[in-house]
Amino acid sequence: MNTILSRDSQVRIMETTVANAEKYFGLFCTLMAAYTRKTAKLRDKSDLLVKQILDYANTENPELRSTMKRFAEELAKVQDYRQAEVERLEMKVVEPLKRYGVQLKQMRTEIKRFNSVRNNEIKQLEKLERLRQKSPSDRHTLSQAESNVHKASVDASRTTQQLEETIDEFQKQKLTDIQKIFLDFVTVEMVFHAKALEVYSSAFQILTDYDLERDMEDFRAKLHSASGNYDARPVSSTNPSSSLPWSSSSQSIHSTPQRQEESEYDAEEHRLQDFSDPEEAPTRRPRHSRTNQPRS
Repeated sequence: MNTILSRDSQVRIMETTVANAEKYFGLFCTLMAAYTRKTAKLRDKSDLLVKQILDYANTENPELRSTMKRFAEELAKVQDYRQAEVERLEMKVVEPLKRYGVQLKQMRTEIKRFNSVRNNEIKQLEKLERLRQKSPSDRHTLSQAESNVHKASVDASRTTQQLEETIDEFQKQKLTDIQKIFLDFVTVEMVFHAKALEVYSSAFQILTDYDLERDMEDFRAKLHSASGNYDARPVSSTNPSSSLPWSSSSQSIHSTPQRQEESEYDAEEHRLQDFSDPEEAPTRRPRHSRTNQPRS
């Protein structure tokens, strides 16, 4: 009987282990799948933002038009990295969690089989006790019942040992997998944010370098031309009595400096897109036909 009680304690620990894994791995899978879908939706909204920025750029003066187009291209690069993030999350995080559903069902089946064998052992023991009380002198029947108990006990011991080995292997694999899954999750996020930070830094510099005064001069020249009093683009004037409406304060034409880092920018852009490791290469996809659409 002590052996049976010991097996009961073992099976409770096994059932708790499987139940906890079933609960939390299921939650992790649901939440990570939702996280990935939200990331994909953010990618799609960002693509729309890029399109609207490009449309807007075409309505503006040359300097801002050029700046906004270059800025939109940088944002588009970020979305290519986000696309790679979505694909890697699906492959390295969501899919491994999904596979645990099958493993947990197998563990449930093993525990159910063990319980069946254990219950048979208990049944045979109870039957033997009833025979001892009812027919203590019937040696043949008692001997048969004792044989059945011994057989059930041996079967239960063998099944217990098999289940212990199975649950031990399951626990070790579970701990290894949960570590790897979340390491992969963090790695995917770090790679995306590191690459995105590089591109956002470039986008920041593009906006910082925008020459507002040059566009204002173009705008004022067009406005003045439309009024029938067009003059060439003004240079800086110190004559307060100038007839031009904006000449009351000292103005100077700021030509956009030739960027010394232009070739460096091209090299940097190429480097960001050139991944020798397929795991690092963001998937380039058409802006209007994407194979990895977010799920609803």
